[in-house]
Amino acid sequence: MTSEPRPPDPVPDEAVQGQVVELPAASRVADIAIDELEMIYAFIYSRVGNRADAEDLTQQVAMKAIPRLRQGSPASAVRGYLFATARSVLGGFWSTRLGLSESELHEDLAMAMPQSGYSEESVERVRQVLEQLSDNYRRVLELRFLHGYSLKEVAAEMRSTVGAVKVMQLRALRAAAKVRLDG
Repeated sequence: MTSEPRPPDPVPDEAVQGQVVELPAASRVADIAIDELEMIYAFIYSRVGNRADAEDLTQQVAMKAIPRLRQGSPASAVRGYLFATARSVLGGFWSTRLGLSESELHEDLAMAMPQSGYSEESVERVRQVLEQLSDNYRRVLELRFLHGYSLKEVAAEMRSTVGAVKVMQLRALRAAAKVRLDG
C-alpha cells in the first residue's frame, strides 16, 4: 500500500517556530540555474559596476527565468536562457537609467564601434559589394553603417517607417552576404 504525501495541516504560528519545514525537492533544471547564478551575477556586475544593482538585477533574472525553464533541458540551454534573460534585464536597467527606449539603447551600442583606419583592400571590397546591390539596399547600408545614422534618421532620410527600414536593412545585409567577389 503506497501512501501519497499529503499537505501538512495548518499549524499556528507559535508551533512553526523552531521546526524545520521540508520543502519539495527542486528540479534538476532549477538546480542548474541556481548554480549558474554566480556567473550571471559576475556578468551583470561587470556591466553595472555596483554590487547592490548587480544583486537586484541577478534576482530579477532568477525570478523571470527559473519558472520558465523546461524540465529536462541541457545545462547549456539553461545557461543560454539565463544569459539572454540577463541581457534583457540589463537592457531594461540601462534604458531606465539613461532615459532611452531599449531599441534606441541597442542601436546606440551597435553604432559605438571604435574608429580606426581601414585598409584600402577592405574599403575596395565594401565598394564592390555595395555596387552590386540595388539602390535602396545600398542607400540603407551606407546611411546605417558608413554614415552612422540611427534607424529613425534613415527612415526620415528615405521617407519611410522605422519598421520598413529594419526589414530593408535585414534584406540588404542578406543580399550583401550573397555577393561574390572576384579575387
